[in-house]
Amino acid sequence: MTATTSDREEFVRLTDPYRRELLAHCYRMLGSVDEAEDLVQETYLRAWRSYDGYEGRASLRTWLHRIATNTCLTALESRARRPLPSGLGGPSEAPEEPLRASATDVPWLQPLPEALVDPATVVAARGSLRLALVAALQHLPARQRAVLILRDVLAWRAPEVASMLGTSTAAVKSTLQRARARLDEVAPDEDLVVEPGGAADREVLDRYMAAFENADLDALLGLLQDGIELEMPPHLEWFSGKKDVLRFFGARVREPGRLRMVPVRANGQPAVAMYERGADGVLRAHSVQVLAVRGGAIARITAFLEPELFARFGLSPVLS
Repeated sequence: MTATTSDREEFVRLTDPYRRELLAHCYRMLGSVDEAEDLVQETYLRAWRSYDGYEGRASLRTWLHRIATNTCLTALESRARRPLPSGLGGPSEAPEEPLRASATDVPWLQPLPEALVDPATVVAARGSLRLALVAALQHLPARQRAVLILRDVLAWRAPEVASMLGTSTAAVKSTLQRARARLDEVAPDEDLVVEPGGAADREVLDRYMAAFENADLDALLGLLQDGIELEMPPHLEWFSGKKDVLRFFGARVREPGRLRMVPVRANGQPAVAMYERGADGVLRAHSVQVLAVRGGAIARITAFLEPELFARFGLSPVLS
């Protein structure tokens, strides 16, 4: 059958509402916004090519997720997992020393700008987008990852997942059991806790931004949990504990006005884009920092020292 303009318009009208939901799904699978967007595009190409054969036996949403999941599984056959520094070794012990050169040969986990996904997805399944969980999912074999996401995040029934993946219901249940056991090993429960956000998160974020902009280390100290962790991909070093994290910042945050902070949202968590003033007075993109807040204090800071990420958040690389 030759596709007509009306066929294409119908396809776009019916499938486009699922695009941002599919992006979140592919991001959970891949840990990369860049790759997730590519795979969503591939999903829609595959869906369009087979659209004339879609008979409506499953919902359009389920059909698209089936294509997206199998597209991700194919892609993962040739891709290494995307870690954070804390997933590659123990914490460093010299916070005052300069960071080593970036590890450019590691395919690092990326943050997910909240504006790219459907707000309902973020609210309904915020915990499933948290950096800690997405990082933990990277430790699972691809098929276990898919089954866990489909069952525990998207809440598909086991027979539906079996049909999606071309396997048996018993195999899905066994795979899910192994995936949950592995997740328990690599992700402490407290890393996956989702506390109510809103005004409480924003207050912590406001105080955090003010502490950096004013170079107020005492204020910063009051925001950090005792067991706080700080990691900074693409650098391998990371630090654990309030003392070492404060020593790291103390060696670098000394001059009020040198840093400018812009609030953003990533992975269902409060986040900030940091600009640093150079010798010429220009504020340039420095890092995107995603915060894990628990009990009104900061438990983890993941600072992505990758200025190219700013475009993903709709931000300029320089501020006037």
